[in-house]
Amino acid sequence: MKIALGIEYCGTRFFGWQRQIGVRTIQQSIEEALSFVANHPVTTICAGRTDTGVHAVQQIIHIETQVIRELHSWVLGSNVNLPEDVSVLWARQVDDDFHARFSATARIYRYLIMDRSSRPGLHAGKVTWVYRQLNVEKMQEAADYLIGEHDFTSYRAIACQAKSPVRTVKQISLDRHNEIIVMTIEANAFLHHMVRNIAGVLINIGYGKEKPVWAKRVLDAHDRTKGSVTAPPHGLYLLNVEYPGKYLFPDAKSRTLYLA
Repeated sequence: MKIALGIEYCGTRFFGWQRQIGVRTIQQSIEEALSFVANHPVTTICAGRTDTGVHAVQQIIHIETQVIRELHSWVLGSNVNLPEDVSVLWARQVDDDFHARFSATARIYRYLIMDRSSRPGLHAGKVTWVYRQLNVEKMQEAADYLIGEHDFTSYRAIACQAKSPVRTVKQISLDRHNEIIVMTIEANAFLHHMVRNIAGVLINIGYGKEKPVWAKRVLDAHDRTKGSVTAPPHGLYLLNVEYPGKYLFPDAKSRTLYLA
């Protein structure tokens, strides 16, 4: 039997999703909690591994088990045994063909930028801070060059292990909410550091250091060294993962994430 679960977490005090020896990871915390409910060791598969310091509004995972539990027991039982910065939102039984990673049709991320003269205190670790105001209109103009199917070599980590650098970006929107700029980006899948590298380029354009067309020149170069520095992880959130409609998972896209 397969169970899919929606997970929310604050990544500030974790060394990313993937289980590692000697450090605190989200996967380890989740697997320990689910294993307690199942009364046997549980292994999780996630929709997309997040890096150190990255958050999730709704990560999707699945597990396999022969143990029969009420769906609400997976939620309540896990949350009793999870640290305060991780929460199971819901659980659904799925068919044997479901795979949290390979069944996904799209991923949506949000990146939050605070552009004010003083660093954040209340939202430390939850936003990326820049000390000068950014031009959102110029950033949006630049982002539009990245929509569509492209070779995103210039926007992925040098150490990225994906076999192909080609991805399809369905939409990128930038909106201002008081002192928070919200970048929402949807693609069929993402390369390692792709969102943060896009954010780094757009921030430079927002500063006025480069013109919007620079985003396209970086894209066309197919060379990571032609881009900007990788933006920090603090402002990055996995917002939602989309699947074929038959699965009827709760949609997290409408959840407010502006910290206003």
